[in-house]
Amino acid sequence: MCIISSLGLIAFLVLWTDAGAAYNSDEHLTTPQLIRKYGYPAESHTIQTEDGYLLTLHRIPHGRSSAYNASKIPVFLQHGLLSTSATWVLTGLNKSLPLLLADLGFDVWLGNARGNTYSRAHVSLDPDDYRFWDFSFHEMGVYDLPAAIDWVLGVTGHKELVYVGHSMGTTMFYVMASERPEYNRKVKLMKSLAPVAFMGHVKSPIRLLTPFTRDLEFISKYLGKGEFLPHNKILQWLGKYGCEQVTFEKKICEETIFIFSGFDEAQFNMSLLPVILGHEPAGTSTKTIIHYAQEIKSGKFQYYDNSTSKNFDQPKEYDLSNIMVPLDLHYADNDWLASPVDVKLFAEKLKTKVNFIRVPLATFNHVDFVWAKDLYKLLYESIIKTINKQ
Repeated sequence: MCIISSLGLIAFLVLWTDAGAAYNSDEHLTTPQLIRKYGYPAESHTIQTEDGYLLTLHRIPHGRSSAYNASKIPVFLQHGLLSTSATWVLTGLNKSLPLLLADLGFDVWLGNARGNTYSRAHVSLDPDDYRFWDFSFHEMGVYDLPAAIDWVLGVTGHKELVYVGHSMGTTMFYVMASERPEYNRKVKLMKSLAPVAFMGHVKSPIRLLTPFTRDLEFISKYLGKGEFLPHNKILQWLGKYGCEQVTFEKKICEETIFIFSGFDEAQFNMSLLPVILGHEPAGTSTKTIIHYAQEIKSGKFQYYDNSTSKNFDQPKEYDLSNIMVPLDLHYADNDWLASPVDVKLFAEKLKTKVNFIRVPLATFNHVDFVWAKDLYKLLYESIIKTINKQ
């Protein structure tokens, strides 16, 4: 989860430039341009969901020196909240999971959830229409992922793929596997990085939004009626709480992704920060933010609650017994959004085969799963070995 105010971003980048930081063109490159810059082939595929959204998938069919290998199972990676496919490749050569997999001959696909930079289109609705934004991670799981998986398998001719999700990318998958169980047979293995289902033990300042999940006036005024457009005062409010919990320079904390996810100074490459801010936050719906806040309040993995009355029926919970795909749950002690307690609660409710895997670093946090300095040693090496066995 990532969040930043535009004024704060401008101020920070001015300070960064004045401090002598070198300009990095990666800030302005698209995902395919980044991939090609590193010497890999890149494709863009536009697909349509059952409810009319037009999504862009990015593909790396093979590595720099390898040819397409039709015998290799395709690998699909799905980003987290307010992110895009670029999240996976910003770290560059020898550090990016998609590029590492492509060099091993895998056909790698990167998803883009509805509402982000690459998926802001619909067959009949315009993003300026609040109805375009009437979705949460529920619709992403019920419509976006099935459309993407069917497309990948149709193009590659395979019957199964390996799925890798980070944060909301895991939530979307759990919704799909629960609500559309026929898709379980299309996924051979699911690698969950910072799994987000139950959220009752979240430490992030996003908890402060839970009292307002039924306050339509507050939501419209401060979070946005359709697209998530946070008010500066809300950011300052959340930042005050969040930055009291970390021992890093306050301005950095207030104006970046760390406001929600925590901060691991030792594992974060500060030179990467302007590049990250050039791509994120990438857009989502206010309804998605509220859906997560509702889960924090209820402590349950459930449908979006549309009720504004105190007398209401409890929203339906997702049927986790429908999930049949083997799951590797990679969690971290310092993750403010995917608490180890909540991940264990989720694992206990599953009937499928589950591997519960702790990242061997006490300070590892939510965004370290995609941007940490030592990602290969701490996480990616074991992930690649597991996928290679498929």
